[in-house]
Amino acid sequence: MLMKEYRICMPLTVEEYRIGQLYMISKHSHEQSDRGEGVEVVQNEPFEDPTHGCGQFTEKRLYLNSKLPSWARAVVPKIFYITEKAWNYYPYTITVLFSFPLQCSFLPKFSIHIKTKYEDNKGSNDSIFDSEPKDEDTEVCFIDVAYDEIPERYYKEEEDLRCFRSEKTLRGPLLEGWRDTQQPIMCSYKLVAVKFEVWGLQTRVEQFVHKVVRDILLLGHRQAFAWVDEWIDMTMDEVREYERATQEATNKKIGTFPPSISISETPLPSAARSGPSSAPSTPLSTEAPEFLSLPKDRPRKKSAPETLTLPDRRGSGYRLPNFFAWQSAAPQPE
Repeated sequence: MLMKEYRICMPLTVEEYRIGQLYMISKHSHEQSDRGEGVEVVQNEPFEDPTHGCGQFTEKRLYLNSKLPSWARAVVPKIFYITEKAWNYYPYTITVLFSFPLQCSFLPKFSIHIKTKYEDNKGSNDSIFDSEPKDEDTEVCFIDVAYDEIPERYYKEEEDLRCFRSEKTLRGPLLEGWRDTQQPIMCSYKLVAVKFEVWGLQTRVEQFVHKVVRDILLLGHRQAFAWVDEWIDMTMDEVREYERATQEATNKKIGTFPPSISISETPLPSAARSGPSSAPSTPLSTEAPEFLSLPKDRPRKKSAPETLTLPDRRGSGYRLPNFFAWQSAAPQPE
């Protein structure tokens, strides 16, 4: 297992980002989805935890085979998805991702656990995860949303925070050293553990996944501020309605048509969806979805006769050809 702590600062308050986070995730998922690949929302419903109180539970499926590197595509099925389950008790969230295997026995050994806390500071709280089990030498990685290099395929000039200025909040552009002078400022603290216990591939896969996680965190938090004028005036009810409509549109965009997604503010009893503070107890299903199951009474295709009649060797002098002579140098017995 490879664990890292990421700290991402933004020129927002924690209360503002509560709306901005929901807006950004919905819009980003829609932009990154296309026919057959992307983010499918399976569940999005209120949830109440005895420890953390009221929150929101979401389950998503990430279809991303074509985005994998060539060496990864060589060992996974052509059709597979990663399940994401998240318990959002803002300003504390738990996110777990694990692979759904289709005829690939080692994939259940892959998982990502992310614990997130938000605070109004510039990433200076070194003890924020002291109550969480972690390695003493866990690497701390600061992500600069303005000056860290972003993959070229994701770059958009209008989202370059070195040039962007918000018309509604009058914040930006972000200049060198902005974290030392910016007000307001908040930080997303993320403790990320990647586990892929497959001999010979573990180190390579875990390092690769952390690189992908870092790129996603950088892009998502850049967009949250670059889109601030689109969401800063929204109420919680308005952003939930935007979330519902966008998620349904995204599901149709990638080619799935589930029932309408219900997003309400009425908490469900905690027994309805368990989510402990340390890790979820939701069982991981390894059953293939119905649309991928083979028909039970599938007729067999007869491309060859079911029986093969050999000539009678008795008294004919006929001898079977030795197809497997490589197995033995001795002549076959008569």
